[in-house]
Amino acid sequence: MSKRSAGIVFAVIVFTGASLSCIELGHAQDKPLKKIRWGVTALSASNWIPWLAKEAKIYEKNGLDVELILVRGSGQTSAAIIGGSIFAAPVTIATVMLANLGGADMVTVAHTVPGVQTKLLVRPEIKRPEDLKGKKIGVSSFGSLGDFLERYIMRKYGLEPGRDVIMMSVGGPPEVLQALVTGAIDAGDLSYPANVTAEKKGFKVLWDARQEVVYPSMSVVTRRKSIQEDRDTVMRLVKSHVEGIAYLKTHKDYSLKVLSKYLRTNDREILEGSYEIFTKDFISVPYPIMQGLQPTYDYVALSRPEIRSHKPEEFMDPSFIAELDKSGFIKRLYEGSR
Repeated sequence: MSKRSAGIVFAVIVFTGASLSCIELGHAQDKPLKKIRWGVTALSASNWIPWLAKEAKIYEKNGLDVELILVRGSGQTSAAIIGGSIFAAPVTIATVMLANLGGADMVTVAHTVPGVQTKLLVRPEIKRPEDLKGKKIGVSSFGSLGDFLERYIMRKYGLEPGRDVIMMSVGGPPEVLQALVTGAIDAGDLSYPANVTAEKKGFKVLWDARQEVVYPSMSVVTRRKSIQEDRDTVMRLVKSHVEGIAYLKTHKDYSLKVLSKYLRTNDREILEGSYEIFTKDFISVPYPIMQGLQPTYDYVALSRPEIRSHKPEEFMDPSFIAELDKSGFIKRLYEGSR
């Protein structure tokens, strides 16, 4: 993957808009396009859906002019949502909880995958978790999903981040990989396909986050204010996201071309591996996940113990997916597919 890709700001899809119901869109040529910004949180296959929705003109079909902007980690992303510079983006549940306890109004309306495809890649001499003591660990940014997961897993193994290991905010997957190669860090949080590239360069997987902790990810997060003031636009975005998932699962060749474009790689092994992983992981009916969130509560309680008195439902709104599901819209997306 090119280092230049880390600085990409994705410009957008433009498209039709129209007066329509939340579920069934009518003719979209009558009104100007609704312009919004979506935050892409990493240059990895986990962000495949918005890229595909752009290239396949799914946003356009649903009446949106979507600008895809690269942001760094959930901390920066949540600040951008709260500040109004982006309309929606993936944000970790922990970050949503912390922000809302501080007075924000963010809400998760969908979860794209039930677990996190990220691994800790380490120098070959690091064999066991205890070998991380005194070592430098690179994550994309403090407050990001990778940062949260790595800290949680370290504590599982009796390590205290900041005391036993040195946590470093490095940047996206290209920067983390480069920091590993140059020796600036001893271990790095990497998702697919960057982790595969790291393994080819001789680094080893110390642990796989999916096997260590239950954590739904790649959410669709926006503000409750946006739902109250412009529910139709939120529905258009959620509908496009759901269509993007179905499109990926039913149009392999085109989906691989899109991923190749955004990751800037023609490595067939990486592309096929990505498809094998994410065509299974992306949830066809992506309701917000409200079960198995104990790790998230444990993490948030470190700084805000009052989280224990709040229910997951306070940070979620499943009504958009429920509407699409119960209307039969999602089922129809897969009719005729193999």
